[in-house]
Amino acid sequence: MDDSGSKETAREIVVPGELLSTKKMRAGPGTFVEGGKIYAAQLGIKNVRPDGVSVVPLAGQYIPMRDDLVVGKIIDIGPSNWLVDINSPYPAPLHVNEVPWRVEFGETSKFMNVGDIVLLKIVDVSETKRITVSMQDSGLRKLTGGMVVEVSPSKVPRLIGRNGSMIQMLKNETGCRIYVGQNGRIWIDGDLDNIVKAINAIKMIEEEAHSLGLTEKVKKFLEQNTGKGA
Repeated sequence: MDDSGSKETAREIVVPGELLSTKKMRAGPGTFVEGGKIYAAQLGIKNVRPDGVSVVPLAGQYIPMRDDLVVGKIIDIGPSNWLVDINSPYPAPLHVNEVPWRVEFGETSKFMNVGDIVLLKIVDVSETKRITVSMQDSGLRKLTGGMVVEVSPSKVPRLIGRNGSMIQMLKNETGCRIYVGQNGRIWIDGDLDNIVKAINAIKMIEEEAHSLGLTEKVKKFLEQNTGKGA
């Protein structure tokens, strides 16, 4: 879908076992091949591109991928690491070597505690789903204040929009600082009224991610609630 609003096509929701294509093309994630035909393997949105067809899931937990940016929550502390909840079935330990501070053995609680929110990067995902995360890259940090809202990880691309258009509009219209994690967690900071407006807009995007004209609908909602526009 074109987030510019110039031309949009319907997003077709498919169910497991539904025929997606009889053409010879690549079967992407969420599909399977049988008898030379491609079928949906899960409930989701049919996504056809020149290089193949896939199904974007409508719901489900986050499956970590290398280089993903995620918003995590500290849930346990060890002498040399923190255990981070990244909204995934797999644990994500953050080692002291992967933070921007010099942390001596046993002093982890001096830097971060249970309940703290952090912006992380997935460094590696092994074949056994062992996750390595880091706060070493530019922009990664402990997030203080603000609020966290969760959406289905499958809706994150729609929330970000083409070339970041949707999330940039949210930031511009609300004046909030917003960090979107690929794991479906969004951290928002700003005036309370503007945080509430941003959250309401995010929920609208999540609920109507498959609908046509969503960008314009969200824009009108934000303008009406920020005093901009007619």
